[in-house]
Amino acid sequence: MYKQRVVIKVGTNVMTNKDNRIVRPILKKLVKQIAELYENDIMCVLVSSGSVIAGMEVLGESHIKDKTMRRQVYSSIGQPRMMRLYYNIFRDYGMKCAQVLATKRDFNPGVHRENMINCYEGLLSEGVVPIANEDDAVSVTKSMFSDNDELASLVAELIQADKFIILTDIDGLYTGHPDDEGTEVIAKVGVDENVEKYVKTVKKGEAEGRGGMGSKLSVAKQTAAKNIPTYIANGKRENVILDIVNGKEVGTQVMA
Repeated sequence: MYKQRVVIKVGTNVMTNKDNRIVRPILKKLVKQIAELYENDIMCVLVSSGSVIAGMEVLGESHIKDKTMRRQVYSSIGQPRMMRLYYNIFRDYGMKCAQVLATKRDFNPGVHRENMINCYEGLLSEGVVPIANEDDAVSVTKSMFSDNDELASLVAELIQADKFIILTDIDGLYTGHPDDEGTEVIAKVGVDENVEKYVKTVKKGEAEGRGGMGSKLSVAKQTAAKNIPTYIANGKRENVILDIVNGKEVGTQVMA
């Protein structure tokens, strides 16, 4: 009998280096933690970014001028590469993974939503780790998620997760700029607590993820309001997932 369900969202900046290349050892550390959770009867769903960068590594420079179309192409090429990476790493730990693609419309009440629930329940019952991502080939305009944080939040609600972990490349929500002296990580945030003033807007490049700290905080509050404890933490920190699940004070917790 499984004790908990945990949704883990891994951002692009967690799995890449300064040259915007996928770093396989980081993925391996994440999968190793998931494998340890399964040994303790804790099921996981992984929501992984990285497909755009993976596609850029394969295709190189694109001559497509339309930004949305270019992103679709990069992501469509990168998705199988990311899944191959994950497939091989999970296999090294004696585990199986599966890809689950969705658009925003699939979460609306109806047949598509029921089909997704059945798919997740079936995979989890077999001990297979679902890897969720946006169906970029058809997901544009209204059917497009604002970012993978939103997708992960919807998945957490869909499977009635016990915890939702957003992994990024900083330690959590700070009281100021992370590099400033005296700046500290805010350990706990209430759903109604006004901490948006601490969020800084940073311009992102095409290869980077769509969601900044403002998006993460907004999504974290929405998820916590649905009675799912949510955490924002540094995905490059050693054993970050295990520490959060084991109740250690890591990153910023948005309390349910």
